[in-house]
Amino acid sequence: MTVATIEDHAAILAAIADLSDPEIPVISLSELGILRGVRTGSDGTPEVVITPTYSGCPAMGQIEDDVRAALASAGIAARVVTQLAPAWTTDWMSAAAREKLRAYGIAPPQCGSSANEDSKVLKFSRQALPREPVPCPQCGSTHTTETSPFGSTACKAMYRCLSCLEPFDYFKPY
Repeated sequence: MTVATIEDHAAILAAIADLSDPEIPVISLSELGILRGVRTGSDGTPEVVITPTYSGCPAMGQIEDDVRAALASAGIAARVVTQLAPAWTTDWMSAAAREKLRAYGIAPPQCGSSANEDSKVLKFSRQALPREPVPCPQCGSTHTTETSPFGSTACKAMYRCLSCLEPFDYFKPY
């Protein structure tokens, strides 16, 4: 049995570093927090671990295919493993991802989970509306309103800015 090395893991990360989310092409899988890491499986084979933004995410099949294609293109033999626990949270999004969302015209999530320091248990806050007003990614106004809890994808809601009158997606906090 051959065991994957740190160099193998580095080569894998380099091969998939630029893969973007198929629904939001300006954000990498790593920045979004979908790419959880690379590990060595029990049989010594490298594994790329991904976690969907939610369990029914329709983009996961495409994401898996993109990771496999990038690995094959680099001549790397590795498995893609979907890991559901712990569940993905918007807290895993990088600051760069949040800014890229805003620049792309999608209001980034304002909050996600809150960690309970004592028990190390994540408590998720799922509310129909965010606690704070959602700033418009076009003009920055917080004079906005939700027009539908369903946006262009299931992880987003539709909002409208009452200042510039532009509609926009809001990435729901999880």
